[in-house]
Amino acid sequence: MNQIEFNEMMRNRTKRLALEIIKLVGRVKKSLENEIICKQIMRSATSVAANFRAACRARSDNERYAKLCIVVEEADETYFWLDLWKESKLIDAQVIHAVLQEALEILKIMAVSRKNLRIKLGK
Repeated sequence: MNQIEFNEMMRNRTKRLALEIIKLVGRVKKSLENEIICKQIMRSATSVAANFRAACRARSDNERYAKLCIVVEEADETYFWLDLWKESKLIDAQVIHAVLQEALEILKIMAVSRKNLRIKLGK
C-alpha cells in the first residue's frame, strides 16, 4: 500500500470512528456522568479525524510529524474515555466493544506511523 492509499484509508477510518461515536453518544441515557464523558469523547474523536486530515495536507515532513503527534495524543485520549465509560458501567460493554477496538487499532496504527516518520526525520 502506498502513502496515498494509506492516507485515504485512514482518513475514512478516523472519520467513521468519529461518526460512530457521535451516533453512540446520541443514544445514551441522559445523566451528568454521561454528559461529561460524551463531550470528552466527541471532542477527542473528532480531533483525531480532523488532525489526520491536516497531517495528510502537511507542507513538510516536520509539519506532518507535528500533526501526527496530535493525532496519537487525541487517539489515546479517545481510547481512554471509551475505556473509562465502559469500566464505569454507564454503558453496556457490548454496545461499546467494536468502537473501543477500532479506537485502539487507530491508536496503534498512528503511533507506528509517527514512529516511522520520526526515524525518517532522524529525531
